[in-house]
Amino acid sequence: MTGRSVSTPRRVVRLIAVIGWIGCGLLLVCWVQLMQWLQPARVDRQRQKLTRWWMRNLIRILPLQICVTGAPVSGTALWVSNHVSWLDIVVLGAQAPVHFLSKAEVRNWPVIGWLASAAGTCFIQRGQGTSSTIQDQLSGILAADRSLVIFAEGTTTAGDRVRTFHGRLLAAAIESQVPTQPVAVAYRQAGARDTVAPFIDDDEFSQHLWRLLGSRDINVDIHFLPVLDSTSLNRNQLARSAHASVCQALELEGGKIESEAAEVKAAA
Repeated sequence: MTGRSVSTPRRVVRLIAVIGWIGCGLLLVCWVQLMQWLQPARVDRQRQKLTRWWMRNLIRILPLQICVTGAPVSGTALWVSNHVSWLDIVVLGAQAPVHFLSKAEVRNWPVIGWLASAAGTCFIQRGQGTSSTIQDQLSGILAADRSLVIFAEGTTTAGDRVRTFHGRLLAAAIESQVPTQPVAVAYRQAGARDTVAPFIDDDEFSQHLWRLLGSRDINVDIHFLPVLDSTSLNRNQLARSAHASVCQALELEGGKIESEAAEVKAAA
């Protein structure tokens, strides 16, 4: 990262700001829980408004510069995105009131799990025999007129590829008869694929955050792509169409960059 990192004092200032902003987020969690008790009918709208505001301001603290192409479809929809980092949740959540799908283990993570739960994240248990349960959960969110974001690859990549999208996760859009919108996310620095933002392999959150805070500005390109009609395709066709749209937007022929290694570890 020679020539691409900031001074240690600036990194420390960023860290202090992030810790302070997480503290603010925890206060908002308490407020949402109070609203849940006092005015349960209004809590979801208030939660989404506060979550979006919190994420937008977190982006201002982090070394991220957002560039959005296209726009989210109006009304309830299922967003299907590639997955590079935990940062995807922040940059997408700042764009519109949406819910996210996450593995059940995240609920038990210190601080992060509490924030994710308060933001209305849908936690799922991975493993055999849970497909119908997961689809019921997703369909329930969409049926309640709440837009949902899924990372259909099921894992993160270094941004050099888009893995196969799992059709079973898109079945909820067909059942709920809501449109599916592919979304492509890319992290770049100096015109090249950024190697700091990806959260891959055995990366640990605090170490990744420390590297991120030491980076110069990273450009985040978000592409909201043409909407797919969920009622005219089966789940596998929908997954393939969404995958093709994302690959085209990211200029990844065949889903990956042939000239690069399959996985690139974030620079230390």
